[in-house]
Amino acid sequence: MGSLGNNLFGAVNSSIETVTRPSQCDAISQFPSKCLSLSVDVLHKLLFYFQQIRTFIQMRTNLKVVDNSGAKRVMCIQSLRGKKGARLGDTIIGSVKEAQPRGKVKKGDVVYGVVVRAAMKRGRNDGSEIQFDDNAVVLVNKKGELIGTRVFGPVPHELRKKKHLKILALAEHIV
Repeated sequence: MGSLGNNLFGAVNSSIETVTRPSQCDAISQFPSKCLSLSVDVLHKLLFYFQQIRTFIQMRTNLKVVDNSGAKRVMCIQSLRGKKGARLGDTIIGSVKEAQPRGKVKKGDVVYGVVVRAAMKRGRNDGSEIQFDDNAVVLVNKKGELIGTRVFGPVPHELRKKKHLKILALAEHIV
C-alpha cells in the first residue's frame, strides 16, 4: 500500500495497514472475524471521504449562473417547488454572491432562477439517466422572463415540459 495509500487515501491509510498486519490475521479461523470487521470499517471510511452524495438543490446550495445577466454565483435561499428542494426546471429564489462589475444584477440582489443543470441523477422516460457535473441556474424575473440574452453550456430537453421554451431556444446545446 506504501506511497499509493498515502496519496489516495490519506488518513484512511492507517486503518488499511491494520487490516493487512499479519499479527491479527495469522490463523485462518481468526481471518473472517477480525479482518472482515475491520475491512467493513475501512469501507465505511472510504465511502464517507470519497463519495459525494448528490441531493436536491436546497437552501444554502451554491449554483453557477450560466447566462449573461452579470451574476456569476448564486446561493439558494428558497425553493419554490416545496419541501424537498428544487430539481431540473424548478424555480428558486437566490442571493447573488458573486457578480461582474457592469452586469444587470449586483452582488446581494435577491433574484429568481430556473435550475438548468443539477448534479443529482434524474431518470428519463426512455430508461436512461441524466446527471450534470455542476448545479447551474438561469436568472429570470418574477414573471419568468429571462434577465440575460444568452444561455451557456448544455441544458436538458426536460425544460420543455416545464414550459421554459425560451431557455431552450437560447441554449448552446440541448441534451
